[in-house]
Parts: sequence; C-alpha cells; structure tokens
Amino acid sequence: MPYTTVSEVVEHETEVRRSRFLCALAPAGSEEEARAFIAARRRADASHNCTAYVIGTRIRKADDDGEPGGTAGTPMLDVLIRRGFADVVAVVTRYFGGVLLGAGGLVRAYGGVVGETLDRASPITMVPARLVTVTIDHAHAGRLENDLRVSGHPPRGVDYGNQVAFEVAVTESGLPGFTDWLATATAGRAAAAPGAGLHVPAQPSRA
Repeated sequence: MPYTTVSEVVEHETEVRRSRFLCALAPAGSEEEARAFIAARRRADASHNCTAYVIGTRIRKADDDGEPGGTAGTPMLDVLIRRGFADVVAVVTRYFGGVLLGAGGLVRAYGGVVGETLDRASPITMVPARLVTVTIDHAHAGRLENDLRVSGHPPRGVDYGNQVAFEVAVTESGLPGFTDWLATATAGRAAAAPGAGLHVPAQPSRA
C-alpha cells in the first residue's frame, strides 16, 4: 500500500495556556533511526518529551513520558496514522506553563501540534516496488547501465560475475512496462528477475 513520509526534519512550536509545545518530525526507516532521533531531541530541562513513530506497516509506538496515560504519545500516533504517514518519527517537547490542561486539553495540544507540523512538511508519497535484478553480458553492460540511468532506474548495486547483474527498483505498476522497455533496449539480451518488495518515491505525473 502507498504511504506518505517526510523528506527532512520539520519543526513547529505552539503555545497552549502558557505551555510551550515544540514538535519535531523526521524521516525514519527503522526503529534504530527513530530512537536515535528521539535521543537527540530529548531536552533535560523540559517537562516532558513525548514521542510517536510509525515504521513500515507494522511498527507503531508511542510514549507519554510522564503525561497522563493516553494523552500525549497516543494522540500523536493517531494523527500520524490518520494522515497516512509512515517511516516517520515525532517528538513533542513540552515546557509547562503553570496551568493544567486536563486530559482533553493535553490530547488536543499534542495531537494538534503534530498535525500543524505535518501541514508544514513537504510530503513524499511512497509506492510499492520490487527490487529487480537485471543481468546482461559484459560487452553490453556499459550501454545498459547508461540506459538504466537515463530511464530513471539508476542501479542500486552492481555485481560483476560471469554476467553483469544490476539491481534496480521498479514500481509494481511499472514492472510490465519496464520488462518491455528492457527487451527493446537490449534486443532481448538482458534478463529481469523481480525480487524483494520495497517502497520508492512516486514519480511526478507528466502532462
């Protein structure tokens, strides 16, 4: 399934009844990346550093960091999921302003600042793809590598064995067209073997 992510760190601050809420969003392709960003953003002088992240289609975690259960990390996570984001981590740092917000107020504040920060991000749509291994003889490998780059499928890896094998990412919807293009471009000399699934940025539509 397609999903949306962010390409870079995005920050936004809001104030609710004298409490400051600072939100930072970042792309994260793994739990390790998410935890590293959380550690880097944690502020020792803050009242709370609440977090949420979504990695792929299965990993969804949230932490209230001392706020009443379900009033911080959970609404942050809910916003990310509802907006269709994945491979993203959110950290909201709160500096308490002396006025209690109550459970409802906290939910609105934490969820709201994440939503406002997402509004300021440059979203990237990620679509399902396959890692395709393309093999060809050495004599024609240089020409094919150049053609792959020009066609928008730059090799992610190259293996020089009895034949040259290029690994390229091809969207699921583009596989039939890629196979036809490859056959024409190489006069049938190359073979393509679809492999593992992954997601790649959607290409902008051409008018």
